[in-house]
Amino acid sequence: MDRFQQYEVWQMNEGKWEFVSSFAELEVAQSVAMNRKSRVRLLKVTYENGASVEQEMIAEVGETRGQP
Repeated sequence: MDRFQQYEVWQMNEGKWEFVSSFAELEVAQSVAMNRKSRVRLLKVTYENGASVEQEMIAEVGETRGQP
């Protein structure tokens, strides 16, 4: 059974979450996520046999409030 974990950065774009990139190291993924200008999520994702079997949201940063 092939099982591995990686950290993924996702970005909100026009109301949809889009994959940005993945990294083996948390520190690199955090740095990339914090340098994005829009709303982002940082996930720890576990893959088994090429399929995502578990996702843990580590952080979500960026605009979350509606405009008045």
